[in-house]
Amino acid sequence: MSTSRTIAIAGGRLHYEVRGSGPLLVLTGSPMEGALFVPLADLLADERTVVTHDPRGIGHSVLDDPAQDSTPDLRADDLAALLDALGAETADVFGSSGGAVSALALAARHPGRVRTLVAHEPPLIELLPDAAGQRATVDDMTETFRREGVEAAWRKFMSYAGFDSDDAGPPPAASPERARADGARFFGHEMRGTARYVPDVAAVTAGAARVVVGVGAGSGALVTYRTSVALAERLGTPPVEFPGDHAGFLGQTKEFADALRRVLAGGL
Repeated sequence: MSTSRTIAIAGGRLHYEVRGSGPLLVLTGSPMEGALFVPLADLLADERTVVTHDPRGIGHSVLDDPAQDSTPDLRADDLAALLDALGAETADVFGSSGGAVSALALAARHPGRVRTLVAHEPPLIELLPDAAGQRATVDDMTETFRREGVEAAWRKFMSYAGFDSDDAGPPPAASPERARADGARFFGHEMRGTARYVPDVAAVTAGAARVVVGVGAGSGALVTYRTSVALAERLGTPPVEFPGDHAGFLGQTKEFADALRRVLAGGL
């Protein structure tokens, strides 16, 4: 059973859900809406208080100015505001994809608020040796969206990311209308800022009690596998393998939940 709530954030309102009881765990994505984490949250809620949310401008989290860009720093501040609303000094945080970038920014900007930070496949292209080319590709996808629309941009994105052509589509959403709206938000106001974020490794490691980089067992062909390995190298710690690929928590939810439990308990 879950409880839905909203809180005020800078320039808007954030929708979130709380389920379970026990030590606090925040699941965060970007641009994924919180509903995609519900199957994972339900499995973890037997021993954790699990919080899911729609990131700013996505799903039910609305902005006063829909044209405002979403940056990792803004999303980090939203997460800190969420902890404040829950009356929590600290939490474990699992971030996937752009949500992993948000979680890294949270640890850097709000030191001491994160216990264990699990950054699952953050798309940090600036850490790659071919960052200039990666940056140009991301810019091209943004321009494709502006010229040709969301569907064309998603096709380029999925090919660039390394997914099979059969998977060339947007992430699941509550409705086709929601998928288009969230896709437009992603390409128009979010992707570029997320991809270009460069984490302050010293601040991240000082701000979180423990940092774990996660990679999917089936993600070897993906750009996010390379960026995750690059981040782990900077942190001086080996990446930890999780079941499935970039969205393993959707395709192999039980196995993924078991792996996340082990990591949060300190086992790798």
